[in-house]
Amino acid sequence: MKACDYSLPTVRSLRTWIVPTLLFGLAGCAGWNQPIELALPPPQPERHRFALSGSQEMIGQLAALETVEGDTLPDIARHYGLGFQQIKDANPALDEWLPPPGTRVALPTRFILPDAPRRGIVVNLAAMRLFYFPADRPSWEVETYPVGIGREGWSTPTGEMKIVDKEAFPVWHVPASVREEHERKGDPLPASVPAGPDNPLGDYAFYLSKPSYLMHGTNKPYGVGLRASHGCLRLYPEDISALFRDVAVKTPLRVVNQPYLVGHAQGVVYLEAHRPFDELNEKKLRAQLRKRLAKESASIDWARVDYALDVADGVPVPISQGAPNPPAPLLSHPARLDGAPEPAPVIGPADWAVNALDTADEITARRMAAMLNHQGPRIPAQARETQGRYRVLAGPFPSAAEARKAQRRMQIEFDLKGEVLSSGQPAAKPPRKPRHAKRGVVPAK
Repeated sequence: MKACDYSLPTVRSLRTWIVPTLLFGLAGCAGWNQPIELALPPPQPERHRFALSGSQEMIGQLAALETVEGDTLPDIARHYGLGFQQIKDANPALDEWLPPPGTRVALPTRFILPDAPRRGIVVNLAAMRLFYFPADRPSWEVETYPVGIGREGWSTPTGEMKIVDKEAFPVWHVPASVREEHERKGDPLPASVPAGPDNPLGDYAFYLSKPSYLMHGTNKPYGVGLRASHGCLRLYPEDISALFRDVAVKTPLRVVNQPYLVGHAQGVVYLEAHRPFDELNEKKLRAQLRKRLAKESASIDWARVDYALDVADGVPVPISQGAPNPPAPLLSHPARLDGAPEPAPVIGPADWAVNALDTADEITARRMAAMLNHQGPRIPAQARETQGRYRVLAGPFPSAAEARKAQRRMQIEFDLKGEVLSSGQPAAKPPRKPRHAKRGVVPAK
């Protein structure tokens, strides 16, 4: 079977610790700039369950949240049932790891349903979102969750499938192709990985009728909502747990790739646009969309259509002539964001640690510490200031071996060399074996 590459975006790919994130376009639709001040209770991830009436095409509502110290966009996304890329697209001007306290974050929690039969599970790759239509509910309902999908070159296949089996605490049998790839990176993998914190399948897995592909949890939840896998579909641990309980074997699963979604609500036409993947023909897709919109009975505001297509932030935009932008109520901040990592433990003077980064820039250090704290399995880290410089210290670790293991992960995933410390000082390196030595053989003296 194929498996996913469960690393978070690297420093280079996100450009988040060397160059600040730049504006890619306007942050959401214009109506989000002045959200209505309402003291609404914060929605929970499990609230992404909606009753459907007739041919209803759009679910949910837009919202906003004001950040507090320590928030990250990935934590906010997970709490409100959104994926990494989804919240980033809706807030392109914000530093995803260090948004300033008091900043409004747009929550794109309104969705247009994919153009597909409403049976079983439907996954829209372009939106990186799953929609589950239970067959055994007394009313017609839909549940929706963010998913991680295959990266370019390892795309998740589209088409009709079904669930042929499901398993709790699965063993990951590492495909040869994945082992070869990791070997080239200097990160060798075993033939199989048992259940536990190091298993990238997480605690639950569904096996699909398309050979080699799975839908499963993950031990790196902040990779959900990204194109980062070898083709599998992965979900937050709490979401895959809910699906594992409710979804039966033989449930149909259909995968589509629809970057442009059209929906109707209260006589208004909406357009939800996502950035088409490189392997899709964007010019052809735009032409098909315009042809479809030309058949609408309502008068279309083509300037709004162009805006939605150019921004492509995944937020449903009203494109009927004269239609107002929907409000985005400001929610009260929860006491704690579900799934957010606990504060990093204090590193004592006798603890093993890793000096991951030494820099004169406080923002760079704090951002790197946040990224390490969101790795999976987590690498606890904190930024410390000493005489005008900032060190990112990872730890504490119970032994030198565990510290070196974390050091190796940071080198592979972030290109950080790091330095193992014991009692605050560089640790002695383990003795190197003679090159000619073989396992179980003592070289002659």
